[in-house]
Amino acid sequence: MDISSLIKVSDYCFMIEQRGEMRVPAFLYGDEKLLKEMDEKVFEQLVNVASLPGIVKAAYAMPDAHWGYGFPIGGVAAFDVDDGVISAGGVGFDISCGVRTMTTGIQKSDFLPYKELIAHELSRAIPAGVGSRGRIKLSFKQMDKMLLGGASWAVSNGYGEERDLERTEHNGKMEDADPGAVSERAKERQSSEMGTLGSGNHYLEIQEIEEIYDERAASLFGLEKGEIVVSIHCGSRGLGHQIASEYSKRMISTLAVRDRELASAPISSQIGQEYLGAMRAAINCALANREILSHLTRQAFGSIIKDARLSLLYDVSHNTCLEEQHNIDGKTRVLFVHRKGATRALPPHHKDLCPAFKEVGQPVLIGGTMGTASYILRGTADNEAFASTCHGAGRQMSRTQATKRWRGQEVVTELEREGITVCCRSKRGVAEEAPGAYKDVNAVVDATESAHLSKKVARLTPIVCVKG
Repeated sequence: MDISSLIKVSDYCFMIEQRGEMRVPAFLYGDEKLLKEMDEKVFEQLVNVASLPGIVKAAYAMPDAHWGYGFPIGGVAAFDVDDGVISAGGVGFDISCGVRTMTTGIQKSDFLPYKELIAHELSRAIPAGVGSRGRIKLSFKQMDKMLLGGASWAVSNGYGEERDLERTEHNGKMEDADPGAVSERAKERQSSEMGTLGSGNHYLEIQEIEEIYDERAASLFGLEKGEIVVSIHCGSRGLGHQIASEYSKRMISTLAVRDRELASAPISSQIGQEYLGAMRAAINCALANREILSHLTRQAFGSIIKDARLSLLYDVSHNTCLEEQHNIDGKTRVLFVHRKGATRALPPHHKDLCPAFKEVGQPVLIGGTMGTASYILRGTADNEAFASTCHGAGRQMSRTQATKRWRGQEVVTELEREGITVCCRSKRGVAEEAPGAYKDVNAVVDATESAHLSKKVARLTPIVCVKG
């Protein structure tokens, strides 16, 4: 990206001035190197987002931003409840894709003798890959209950633990979901996909806590250097994709926008309200799915290490549109905040925080790649981007480009040399997700902290990675 036209606000924040059809300015977070490496399309898409009706304050791109469908991935925008819009492209196709991390209390040295056994058991127990099917089959009636209940539904049906809910975004259940706004086709696609990991950049990883940056927050989060944690990254599977596809098509003729992929509808319109109901149902689907995957993971660990106790740290999504209250020019306003490839990062003492996190802020779970680090961050009080932060490393190369450069088995072999066991269904999928296809997650997280979007708590490195 040519950054010469940007106004430098700070070393880690650059502005696109309001001009032309833009209703607000736009801000890009990151250092000059990260911004120069961004695709020019990020700039174009951010300008398009800043031109949407009812947008409030500014459009934002996180340090891991890259080109996406309509909105850039890593994009954040908030819209007024009365005259704003909602965009399916601003949420994304994998609605409520997110990360869930569980602590184990097991030191890496104590885990290593069981490493290959647990890797094999997880690979056997966790369905993964394109079109993967789980052991749970839901009728339409059961599906509707799941879409209303989210992780609470999963726990009540024997998948997961009651105490997980307090440490899950929205307490495990997104209110005002509307299964009636979800098509039969979407429900059919999801009927046998509950408890499955999927493909692409989704994963289940066993990771070592390699470094602690914030001792107080780490202690409250239950993190100790040298211990292992388990992180699960996935979303609403076929149901979310189908909802996004159908509503994007319906929205195209609803409102004139600069880019068809930005298809939007007024929040107050019938289609806007229907999409909100369907999207919230998809959020519950994702929450239930990750809860079930946690249950399967606990079973796998328990079958090998009899006294293993996996406790949920937090579960947070990074593809959503949430109704929130924010202070704008001294007034509290109700806004619909789109976060696409961006994570909500509530600051200390926020009213919606789990009591365990009141003093330090919400845990933020940042996925890296199967060959690099992941991070645990925390929300901060001085975040200017609607309490939003990055969500991962961010791609710097398309999947097609990656498969031309790497072979899956070569990636697996190289990672094995580094002590990382990769269990995969597809070697092509591994090539597409090669660590070199992504930005430097360390640089992204450093820029995120320097921009005051969130603060580092711990750095995690992979030991076992299960992928589709």
